[in-house]
Amino acid sequence: MSKGIVTRLRLSSLRLRLVVVFALVALTAAVAASGIAYWLNREAVLTRTQDGALNDFRQEMQNRAATLPLRPTQEDLRRTAELMATGSANYQVLLLGERDAGKPIVGASDPDDFTLADVPRPLREAVDTERPVTEANPYPYHLFWQRTERNGTPYLVGGTRIDGGGPAGYMFKSLAAEKADLNSLAWSLGIATALAVAGSVLLAQVAATTVLRPVHRLGEAAKQLGEGKLDTRLRVTGADELADLTRTFNSAAESLQKKVADMSAREESSRRFVADMSHELRTPLTALTAVTEVLEDEQDSLDPMIAPAVALVVSETRRLNDLVENLMEVTRFDAGTARLVLDEVDIADQITACIDARAWLDAVDLDAERGIVAPLDPRRLDVILANLIGNALKHGGSPVRVSVRTEDDELVIAVRDHGPGIPEEVLPHVFDRFYKASASRPRSDGSGLGLSIAMENALIHGGSITAANSVGEDGAVDGAVFVLRLPLDASGITREVQTRSSQGEVEEA
Repeated sequence: MSKGIVTRLRLSSLRLRLVVVFALVALTAAVAASGIAYWLNREAVLTRTQDGALNDFRQEMQNRAATLPLRPTQEDLRRTAELMATGSANYQVLLLGERDAGKPIVGASDPDDFTLADVPRPLREAVDTERPVTEANPYPYHLFWQRTERNGTPYLVGGTRIDGGGPAGYMFKSLAAEKADLNSLAWSLGIATALAVAGSVLLAQVAATTVLRPVHRLGEAAKQLGEGKLDTRLRVTGADELADLTRTFNSAAESLQKKVADMSAREESSRRFVADMSHELRTPLTALTAVTEVLEDEQDSLDPMIAPAVALVVSETRRLNDLVENLMEVTRFDAGTARLVLDEVDIADQITACIDARAWLDAVDLDAERGIVAPLDPRRLDVILANLIGNALKHGGSPVRVSVRTEDDELVIAVRDHGPGIPEEVLPHVFDRFYKASASRPRSDGSGLGLSIAMENALIHGGSITAANSVGEDGAVDGAVFVLRLPLDASGITREVQTRSSQGEVEEA
């Protein structure tokens, strides 16, 4: 099996399962067939050899041992045993007679090779046992045999006795040749089994490749779809189940492409509408802002009856101006045109400037170590801080505590208030656009975009913002905590954003 095949087996569990199943089926079938073949051949070989030797021994006992006198001499037994052993069956013979009553004598064809000690005792007892003669049993003595082993070599031992008081005879035949033949057969069957398993593995590879190639193509196509290549299609070949699956995939990809195109068109149209609307609103807003500034300057000299109306106009105009600016910022994020302009920023000075510019110095406690400098976008950091601190002052009340620390390669800024906290059902949505906890604040001065824009500015730096409730010593909620995490070195993020932007411009071109 080549290195490439082994690598594919390791990488593809389905391929491995197919190969293992094929191999196990082939191994089971080969082992079963080989075992049956070996058993049948073994029985056939041993039975043929055994029957041939025992039949020949029986015939020799009838022809030669039966002609011996009732009281033969040892020489008579030896000579007769040698004559019996000269047959084609190739076995040794031992004859056991009686010189006088109770005085046994033994004659062997080869005393060095076969003695009475080589005859198992149970076999001798069976041979010497005289059975009653009946219609079902016409002979008092029978031929018995047993397989035994000596020094690792198998032997066949058989014995019988001549009726009427004649000698008992035993034969001793080596089965070494049959054992060698059976060992050769076992090796042959083992090699055949190994070849069958190897062949099944190769066949499994071919089958797995044939079946899994279309599946692999489907997987690659699905991966391309996931990467945004919605025009990916597969060529349909054949009329089997995989072809049906390919057609279904193509249909699903086409439907997905159409839906994504429709959604992209609607999103682009919506984004263009918001951008155009924001641009169109800026001109009249500029005029309205100028008018409201004049009205605000003259507010003290206005008629007390119309002063509240003027104050409302000034406030709502500012809200409208902030909303338009926020919409413009959201549009830039959605269009992917937002850019980082990095500068070395002293974090403590930046937070102090943000608080001072909005006249929050008396309402905010700053806990920031001097000298923490990081390459960040000062304008976007100011937007994040203004939204987080302004949100804490608006909904939590003063004093608001801002703490700064560094953890490993991150800058961590925590903004905490001491208000009622954020309801648990609101926490997952605090950074959603236009989301307001209307049940608790049905009339809010915010647009619902501040925290969303803060999150977008954190993300473009490669950071994040989390919101949670602070729990006091008594277990009660003691205000909300917003934690801003930014990398201490955002230069790599800037390069990545610029690279993605350049690629997008090339693709659009």
